[in-house]
Amino acid sequence: MDHSNGTSLAENWAERADWLQDSLWRHYYNVDSGIMNQWYPREYSRAGDNFYYWWQAHVIDVLTDAYERTRDSRYAERIRSLSRSLHAYNGGTFKHNYYDDMEWTALALLRAYQATGEAEYLNAVLELWADIQTAWNEHCGGGMAWKKDQLDYKNTPANAPAAILAARLYSLRGQEEDLNWAIRIYRWNQANLVDPDTGFVWDGMNRQGDGQIDYDWEFTYCQGVFVGAGIELCRVTGDSGYAADARRTAEACIDRLCHSESLLLPDEGIDDTGLFKGILIRYLVQLEQHFPGNDRVREVIWANARTLWGQGLDRTLGLCGPSWEQVPGLPLQLSVQLSGLMLLEGVAKLDH
Repeated sequence: MDHSNGTSLAENWAERADWLQDSLWRHYYNVDSGIMNQWYPREYSRAGDNFYYWWQAHVIDVLTDAYERTRDSRYAERIRSLSRSLHAYNGGTFKHNYYDDMEWTALALLRAYQATGEAEYLNAVLELWADIQTAWNEHCGGGMAWKKDQLDYKNTPANAPAAILAARLYSLRGQEEDLNWAIRIYRWNQANLVDPDTGFVWDGMNRQGDGQIDYDWEFTYCQGVFVGAGIELCRVTGDSGYAADARRTAEACIDRLCHSESLLLPDEGIDDTGLFKGILIRYLVQLEQHFPGNDRVREVIWANARTLWGQGLDRTLGLCGPSWEQVPGLPLQLSVQLSGLMLLEGVAKLDH
């Protein structure tokens, strides 16, 4: 199929997502490690580079997107292979020093379990969830710690995904304890790291041991996961207040972080931040799926997707960069490619 100008696809977002999935696997999968390289071309990876464990969780997540959409067994095989290799590469465990990394792995494996029915994923999720619960402590009046060797630093990245996980586990198992966890974590996050006037979500507090909130850290990612937590809690409790919270944070995010005219999300750079707006898009798509009717949310999703497809891709390689409005140059990081793929998978869901 000729993808040189995009016209052959006539806005077939499912085929576009498949095309970018193929590019991801072709350019980043490392047959020796069994997980994804962090750079394309791979020569840019250096010995001693930081191993971004949580990026691999998002690879499992986008593969699950594709499997849910297509029911193509090659995606199920990739999920199985990648998750087992990640377990091995991480030292024969999914556990990790960073609580948020474990939460992302648990969220991805829970989706993989629900999509495939393969018990090994659920077993891993429950083992992770038991370990994740040790993040809660009374520094800063409660909340989940970011990592095991800094228990007094609390942030949205460690709390909102944990609330999503707990709510989804409650939905799956019906255990009251999981729901109690979800509500308690959410309430702490909202009371401490959400602007009461606007619903905009701050990143964290007490990072340097001074009790201060990092008001100047304005990330798409924090908005996305708090929106996601509100969606899940509304779904499992029936309390529409949670959906109202999610909508309010989405509006604040659009006001604060999207370009006022084009509605484009910002270029947040590379490394971990390269993943941030893809995560936001994942949860904005879920907001539109479960609580439709917000024109601005829908406009943001579609504006970003059409801009990425029209302006932001290297057509020859099937790669995207941290800006969705300009063709990227090499080398390109896995995190950035994943964000673009989350966007295309998201609109494929809405288009369907």
